[in-house]
Amino acid sequence: MVADALFPVEPWQVREPSLSIGRLAQSESVFALANGHIGLRANLDEGEPHVIAGTYLNSFYEQRPLPYPEGGYGYPEQGQTVVNVTDGKLIRLLVDDEPFHVAHGRLIAHERTLDLRDGVLRRSVDWESPAGRRVRIRSSRLVSFTQRAVAAVAYEVEAVGQPMRITVQSGLVANEEQPHESSDPRVAAALDRPLEAVGQDTEQHGAVLLHRTRVSRLLMGAGMDHVVEAPGDYDEETDVRADWARTTVVTVLQPGESLRITKFLGYAWSSSRSPEAVRDQVAGALTGARYAGWDGLASEQRAYLDDFWDTADVEVDGDPVLQQAVRFSLFHVLQAGARAERRAIGAKGLTGPGYDGHAFWDTEGFVLPLLTYIAPHAAADTLRWRHSILGQARHRARTLGLAGAAFPWRTIHGEECSAYWPAGTAALHLNAVIARAVDRYRQVTGDDSLDEECGLEILIETARLWVSYGHHDDAGVWHVDGVTGPDEYSAVADDNLFTNLMAARNLRAAVAGCARRPEVAARLGVRPDETKAWQVAADAAHVPYDERLGVHQQSTGFTRYAPWPFTGEHPGEPLMLHAPYFQLYRRQVIKQADLALAMHWCPEEFTAEQKARNVDYYERITVRDSSLSACTQAVLCAEVGHLELAHDYASEAALVDLRDLHGNTGHGLHLASLAGAWSAIVEGFGGLRERDGVLALDPRLPEGVTGLRFRLRHHGLRLLVEAGHRTVRVTVRDGDGDGARLPLRLYDESLSVAAGQPVERDVVPLKPLLPAPQQPPGYAPERAVPDPRPATR
Repeated sequence: MVADALFPVEPWQVREPSLSIGRLAQSESVFALANGHIGLRANLDEGEPHVIAGTYLNSFYEQRPLPYPEGGYGYPEQGQTVVNVTDGKLIRLLVDDEPFHVAHGRLIAHERTLDLRDGVLRRSVDWESPAGRRVRIRSSRLVSFTQRAVAAVAYEVEAVGQPMRITVQSGLVANEEQPHESSDPRVAAALDRPLEAVGQDTEQHGAVLLHRTRVSRLLMGAGMDHVVEAPGDYDEETDVRADWARTTVVTVLQPGESLRITKFLGYAWSSSRSPEAVRDQVAGALTGARYAGWDGLASEQRAYLDDFWDTADVEVDGDPVLQQAVRFSLFHVLQAGARAERRAIGAKGLTGPGYDGHAFWDTEGFVLPLLTYIAPHAAADTLRWRHSILGQARHRARTLGLAGAAFPWRTIHGEECSAYWPAGTAALHLNAVIARAVDRYRQVTGDDSLDEECGLEILIETARLWVSYGHHDDAGVWHVDGVTGPDEYSAVADDNLFTNLMAARNLRAAVAGCARRPEVAARLGVRPDETKAWQVAADAAHVPYDERLGVHQQSTGFTRYAPWPFTGEHPGEPLMLHAPYFQLYRRQVIKQADLALAMHWCPEEFTAEQKARNVDYYERITVRDSSLSACTQAVLCAEVGHLELAHDYASEAALVDLRDLHGNTGHGLHLASLAGAWSAIVEGFGGLRERDGVLALDPRLPEGVTGLRFRLRHHGLRLLVEAGHRTVRVTVRDGDGDGARLPLRLYDESLSVAAGQPVERDVVPLKPLLPAPQQPPGYAPERAVPDPRPATR
């Protein structure tokens, strides 16, 4: 169900016209700023009120025990949880002797705006103290894309109506109190005050604090520096303690005068370097930031994003809600990966503590397909991170009695952190999804360096895993039994179709990679009999199919399960909140697109008629209790001709956080769904596919979208696709003539598009083979429309 809009619909910004305390957690996530290394939740400058105080450093975590009522062999014993590190966002204000607080005095006006073009979060406040002193406050906040370790805040206070004493307290605070997400006292104890002080330094205009986690023993440093601009005399002093530092500025303002403070923040962490080295890194970051100044940092930020939007922007004419949402999605995906630099991209990015900050298959399955087209360097670095944890994955495979490498279902550092094996260890498809991302990077970018550096090794080790896990029956058919596919309501099934097809693709990619780079294969000990076994298994992979119904089976026997008795009693709510898992596991009810995802990622394995019949069957039993589902359903519905239904699903995928559709945006954004919004539009309406390394396009628009333009990179060339209801135009934007030429397939026509010579064709209509299917009662997607009402307080 589409929720009320908190943010007005505007093409290039997300704006909160007034403060909504009841939805503060959502806005803390929506307005979060990050660059892949640093993440700042959008807590108010003064720190209170807040729901979840959050400042994060990518892959900085604490270990904690994993609770089991009953343990078992191979169960992970230690979990990893993202740590709220030293908070440098804090800027408290006293007007005469009254602390500024939005719930005290009179809040005359309050607005926050995230500008997607310059990456700055701006806030303006008009407030009157209980004593009748009125001030206007303006603050701007950024996390730098160009200076990885730097964030900054520009804070300005203006006196209104009468003279007043202004005191600004700028702080660094460690070990802020956090809400407990687990009732297990051992977990709470591990995360209560997780940072222990290592050292403190007072600088001329700020301070540096060093802390270490108590169990994982990771070292971090946070520092602040300030530039003060005041119309008259002011006093400045800095105090430092083990867990906090405070720089205080005091002055008197006459009516109309302003005090402006620019606060620079520097962050660093390490698992191996000395405290002195980390301290110096922080100090160096602060010096660089101070040298650039606020204006320099903001100018660099705008230039970086100008280049990004020139490569990545998606324009959706006719649907302003979807237009805003897809740009919001692109911006946050960039924030999650731009400067991650060989560290994980978590399911929530750096916007909140949800899922303990873990990375899942979401990263390679949904986020990297987008980054590969719009920021390939970030995709490559994420795959290098996967390779960096290959040792742990090999160890996990040995623990499971398997060969090769078994990557963790959820992790930060590389060890398996999933305590629930049916939706963790049994979800082996993760490994094939990682392999797909490796192979797809090479095909989309044309860059072979990753393949040689580490990609082929990932393909080989995952291929070894599949051959050691699967088996051939007496007829020679290859089976993968006892696995959980993407649909977590169908756990531990035999021959999950998605898993089998993705495993076969993984095996073929490994065979091709070894043929492509025999010297690397030889170095990694690959034998001819191994590659032969991989090929035989791939060619013999079982594809479950119900001849009576004329549809593929999600897993062997799935279509003979009893139907789920949809009663409409809890429409739109997750079934897992109202039904035990053992009931869900034995019925025909689907949490998230599974077989649909197989058709999306392995389209060559299905005919057009099979896709249409499969969509018709599985739409009726899919409840989308996962945010990973709507984007895939959008793509498949568009492919079989149900364009209006695809439009509804695209809207749902894109608005998951702007409208808080799952009610948990406050714990962090749904990064995979945001990336999936791009997929729903570009792969759904644009028909974008990769076919044997060649770009393919089949654009068709729903009625509510009057025009679509999207940009991406392919083999190093920038491409612009412009689609309407009658024509489609493809332009290569780099160079001119034959020096920049891109082969592609437009509908069923093979073309070679040269720079400066756009190709235009008529849209080829597609008539659906079947009527649009129905969804379970209460679970039909609903398209959002602009809300004519102003956002309320």
